[in-house]
Amino acid sequence: MELSEARNKLIEKGLRITPQRLAIFEAILKLNNHPTADDIAASIKQDNPNIATGTVYKVLESLVENGLIKKVKTEKDVMRYDAILENHHHLYCAESDRIADYYNEEINNLLTDYFRQHAIPDFKIGDIKLQIIGQFLNETD
Repeated sequence: MELSEARNKLIEKGLRITPQRLAIFEAILKLNNHPTADDIAASIKQDNPNIATGTVYKVLESLVENGLIKKVKTEKDVMRYDAILENHHHLYCAESDRIADYYNEEINNLLTDYFRQHAIPDFKIGDIKLQIIGQFLNETD
């Protein structure tokens, strides 16, 4: 999603355009690295020093509730945020706590077909996401 679309996305969801909401949403898009709430707060504090950390958390919850971003929880129970809404999975390095997006249509089809054939009793699947845990080779972080 382009930064110029951020304002339009907020309007489409019926959310008021406030400087705080726009700054937080744009920060997630700019950071593009599955940032934590603290990462987002630090990023926007430079231009918006009066935004409280509590405001960041409230805006993030609002963005999640309105389907503009998604939560990604790490193995270390750290909540991160993802602005990419299209179907994808994550590669997670527990050593560096880095998350990278992973796109694979074949895996998507395999998972969808599997659960279509092997329904889980009394459970309706809404979405399937893999978090593949390992270590990035040649890590530069």
